[in-house]
Amino acid sequence: MHNLGHTRSSNRRDHLLLTPDTFVRTPLPGLTGGLAIVHVAPQAGAAFTQMTVELDAGGTLTEGPTQRLLYVLEGELTLKEPSSRKLHRLTPGGYAYLPTEHPHTLTAKKKSRVAVIEKPFLPLEGERNPEFVIGREQELPSTALNGDKDLQVRALLPASMAFDFACNTMTYAPGAALSQVEIHYMEHGLLMLEGGGIYRLGDSWYPTTAGDFIWMGPYCPQWFGAIGKKPAKYLIYKDFNRHTLA
Repeated sequence: MHNLGHTRSSNRRDHLLLTPDTFVRTPLPGLTGGLAIVHVAPQAGAAFTQMTVELDAGGTLTEGPTQRLLYVLEGELTLKEPSSRKLHRLTPGGYAYLPTEHPHTLTAKKKSRVAVIEKPFLPLEGERNPEFVIGREQELPSTALNGDKDLQVRALLPASMAFDFACNTMTYAPGAALSQVEIHYMEHGLLMLEGGGIYRLGDSWYPTTAGDFIWMGPYCPQWFGAIGKKPAKYLIYKDFNRHTLA
């Protein structure tokens, strides 16, 4: 049924909300047996790219032009590293960090969806470049944000200055909310995984639900409160650990 041009999606100077009804799928180099939904890219003003890759059974994704973080949303995949001859099994909540020029092949054992974050790496003098990381989000320690037990954070990447970005999951109990409106120099890429709520972006308030994507530019006023009878959860990226003039 035609929606007569109506959508919750919105594109403003300092933020972007994309809802599934507006997603456009595209082929990419290194991607076979699947398509990518590019949620945000430098063309929109972001310094990184975030996308969801949808793979049919047997579909593959190989090394890209930059460092990359993978987070499995649905399905079952294997991750092969030719250098170590290891084959890693990834299921929902499984993730991997691949440094720049780290050869790998991601293969779907069945129909799968994977969140992919890519960013040109900024080395830090005196620090070794980050190495391959693999894990499962459900097995990571959970920390209460600012002591609020109703807002739990799991960090996918190690607390090391070697990494030039951070990626976390944040889970809100029903009715929980950020304690302040945040305004800062970092940008965010956010994919709603579960539940929903209200997101303030700039001077606008948006209903959000699982499947939505949000980009927040530097200094965009931002706040979230969970609404509903089940927890709200999202995957969130931010640039981190570097001087602003780097």
